[in-house]
Amino acid sequence: MKEIGIETEYITLGQLLKMTDTINSGGMAKWFLSEHDVFVNGEAENRRGRKLRPTDLVNIPEFGEFRIVTAEGMSFDAD
Repeated sequence: MKEIGIETEYITLGQLLKMTDTINSGGMAKWFLSEHDVFVNGEAENRRGRKLRPTDLVNIPEFGEFRIVTAEGMSFDAD
């Protein structure tokens, strides 16, 4: 599981997809979410604007699992 550090209150699911190189541009988010399963905290999610906050877990089968953390709370040995 990879940790994604954020310095704001939240990021959107679309931003996460781009930050993790799952998609190449923000414009691909809607298409990606309509074609792939994405789970936030164990529940299916297809809204690119879904707000992700620290402690949220995102699972994108075949792409990876990600935990949202505050930037100062990141540990660099979590793979």
